[in-house]
Amino acid sequence: MKKRIAVYPGSFDPIHHGHLDLIQRSRPLFDELHVAVLENEGKKSLFTVAERVEMIRELLCEHEDCQVDSFSGLLVDFMDEVGAKAVVRGLRAVSDFEVEFQMALMNRKLNPKVETVFMMPKADLTYVSSRLIKEVCGLGGDLSSLLPDIIWKKLQARLDTRSSDE
Repeated sequence: MKKRIAVYPGSFDPIHHGHLDLIQRSRPLFDELHVAVLENEGKKSLFTVAERVEMIRELLCEHEDCQVDSFSGLLVDFMDEVGAKAVVRGLRAVSDFEVEFQMALMNRKLNPKVETVFMMPKADLTYVSSRLIKEVCGLGGDLSSLLPDIIWKKLQARLDTRSSDE
């Protein structure tokens, strides 16, 4: 029987409980899930791609059905490399739908065999985004409840380093 392989792509800068919720709930749907960190040089990131990959691997090390990779270029090309036919994407609000819908249709245009699976996070995580976490924490807010402990500590250390450099 052919393996059902999916890719969950994103910047994950940093990974938070909303991301982990989607990972945990999508795992039973597929035989293998690739969490794929996008190498987007046009986007200013707090953590390097290598740091993000390592953090996610640390969090998912007990799950043999999860692989953590990085990729650049077209998602459909990366999917071909790993043999995936499905993309997992999170929808937090109606505003996410329009962008995600366009990307899903473009991916299907590039590769008609690609399917997109939209998942909603748990209700208490619908407002969580990496961008907001970085903004609020950068201003001194405590969002430790939205992040795994190891990620919270790394985020605090990175923000402390950045503020001492300024």
